[in-house]
Amino acid sequence: MSQMRTTASHLDAQTRITSVRDLAGIGQSRDAFLVMVRGPEIGRRIEVTDSVVTIGRDPESTIALKSDSVSRYHARIEPTEQGYRLVDNMSTNGTYRNQAQVHGSAMLATGDYVHVGDSIFKFLAGDNIEAAFHEEIYRLTIEDSLTQVANKRALLDFLDKEFARAKRYQRDLSVIMLDLDFFKKVNDTYGHLMGDFVLREFAKLVSSRIRREELFARYGGEEFCIVVPEMNHEKAIAFAEALRTLVEEHTYAFEGTSLKMTCSLGVGTVAEPMTRVEDLLAAADENLYKAKNEGRNRVVG
Repeated sequence: MSQMRTTASHLDAQTRITSVRDLAGIGQSRDAFLVMVRGPEIGRRIEVTDSVVTIGRDPESTIALKSDSVSRYHARIEPTEQGYRLVDNMSTNGTYRNQAQVHGSAMLATGDYVHVGDSIFKFLAGDNIEAAFHEEIYRLTIEDSLTQVANKRALLDFLDKEFARAKRYQRDLSVIMLDLDFFKKVNDTYGHLMGDFVLREFAKLVSSRIRREELFARYGGEEFCIVVPEMNHEKAIAFAEALRTLVEEHTYAFEGTSLKMTCSLGVGTVAEPMTRVEDLLAAADENLYKAKNEGRNRVVG
């Protein structure tokens, strides 16, 4: 423990190691920073160019995270002659780079995701770092940081346009609401890291069946939504049933644990009495509620 405390003190963010700009063999821009894309301060920018950045529950960490899933001295990022290195400080719940656990240390490349406890950071480095930062901030306004599908805001913007178009030109438009069954048990039994993996894997699985003109979004928690323009109610139900089967047959394997999951789906389609986007969403949500009440792992339309 004393050795751990000593190590942590040496890794304080204010400690200046030799400037990376003075390191031999470096012939390119070394500007770099982290952007918090999930956590208590979304959009926060943390410079890592010249200093060691510490991440942990300790209040003196560069990035102090108040979470039971984060160790006191969880991880650090440090500049080296080769670039930037992510180091796990023997944390209890592990440090992850791009969803893979870091054993010891791993080099970072621009665009990599660093996952510590409930928080996710994106590492950005290089000559066009300011442009990359502003692009990332914009992305945060339209994309869910965990699953990397559209977020609720992007969903509502897209649906507003498609709903208006469907009503004006009397075109078909359907919405499918999806909810992972008994997802809370996954978090309670296996922990939030497994839960996050299931959500990401589920999003990836469903995304593989989404066409360019459609939109798949995270609606909130374990609930997702698909907007399918030019699809009538009968075809939307058939599509939802195909997705239900796809999810049911998939195995979620993460760090030695394998799970089977199912989902419930509710379908809503634009009808004459509907005058607002909310009417369409309410129809799909009501059918999703029925699917869950009727035993889950089914489609109701």
